[in-house]
Amino acid sequence: MNTTARLPHRELAPEALRAMVAVSAAVGKSTLGKPLLDLVYLRVSQVNGCAYCLDLHARDLLADGETFQRINSLLTWREVAFFTARERAALNWAESLTLLTQTQAPDADYEPLAAHFSEREVAELTFAIAQMNAWNRLGVGMKLPVQAAPLKAQA
Repeated sequence: MNTTARLPHRELAPEALRAMVAVSAAVGKSTLGKPLLDLVYLRVSQVNGCAYCLDLHARDLLADGETFQRINSLLTWREVAFFTARERAALNWAESLTLLTQTQAPDADYEPLAAHFSEREVAELTFAIAQMNAWNRLGVGMKLPVQAAPLKAQA
């Protein structure tokens, strides 16, 4: 069981950390909305197996009023009717980019985005997915521990 990170990467590379945080902040200002971004972040983190990010984004979704059933069913989003067509297009693109060595991001995964997102939003979504993959690689690579903590009450 992992209780400590491999090394203090945040302190060892503060300039890189600031740049990563700046990209995340820019993506967070997009018109995509926090609920969609957090769903995408959680799904990317599921695919990558990043325990730290899974905990973080599931908690964010719960705190922002997302239902337990949708969070719990995200792994099987193709099999349930709990997600909108817009969310499905974003989740599919997130998986396609996260599994890039397997998919090569085909047109069949990209083209459905046009029905639900502007070109700017597609670009922002792509940056969000790329950024979450980068955070996951830090989380998994540095073995960021997940601390046991009670859930915060919904607002």
